Amino acid sequence: MILVLGATGGIGGEVCRLLKQAGTSFRAMARKQEQIDRFHKNGGDAVLGDLDQPETLTAAMRGIDTLFLVTAPTPAQIAQETAAIDAAKRAGVGRIVKISASDCNVRSPIPWAKSHALIDHHLRASGIDWTILMPTAFMQNFLWFTKPVAKGYLPLVAGKGSVSWVDTRDIARVAATVLTQDGHSRATYFLTGPETFDMTEAAVQLSQVTGRKVQYVDLPTPVFRTILRMTGSSRWMANGLVVQFADMVAGHHDIDPTCEIERLTGQPPKDFAGFLRDHRDAFVKSAA
Repeated sequence: MILVLGATGGIGGEVCRLLKQAGTSFRAMARKQEQIDRFHKNGGDAVLGDLDQPETLTAAMRGIDTLFLVTAPTPAQIAQETAAIDAAKRAGVGRIVKISASDCNVRSPIPWAKSHALIDHHLRASGIDWTILMPTAFMQNFLWFTKPVAKGYLPLVAGKGSVSWVDTRDIARVAATVLTQDGHSRATYFLTGPETFDMTEAAVQLSQVTGRKVQYVDLPTPVFRTILRMTGSSRWMANGLVVQFADMVAGHHDIDPTCEIERLTGQPPKDFAGFLRDHRDAFVKSAA
């Protein structure tokens, strides 16, 4: 039995969909009863559990062989994921498949990159079998910018830096694959899209898909930070995003494309143009 954490999020939700489609037995964990009820209504198995309340995790993991671990980036991420790992060990879970990040490093100024590195070290030292997936930046993050794109600009602080952005649906596809196969013990897989591109090229492709001119605007970092704060980002998140784009992306510090997604799943990853076509309505409706 597989337990899927983050089952109501983007990657975890897609993992659940793929496992159900394949007829694989799994259990989803969620924090709210209404979420559990929705899983049950759709014929799924689900259990209450809260990573902020570790005492709820032991029961949620009872009878589980494999755990899928993914959480949103927050200041609580280290505490949440280490609690999940420790609870899995107590419950006798045999293997954990974890979503990490390609730029993780214990000295990184990007808070979630540092968090992932520390959690990865904790997982490797836990004695539980593990598989770690390290994706690059998510293509879905461009959906944050639907409103400015509708006005004709893509505002970031990425300079001329390029990244091999990856579609989260491909990350979920890899996760669903390794969750249900042997042979991935103590393996770390770096997951990327099929190409690298900078924000100028991203704007060109946005223009082609939306049918309106979109221009990349390389903002001063204080301006970008102010915009993030004004649009609802916490100080922690805004500062992290500024460092991620102005340092990691602008400085070309992420990895070039790998072939891991196709090697592991037999299907190539989606390119950026395909992602934009799939989400064209999100950008077009913002303009309307």
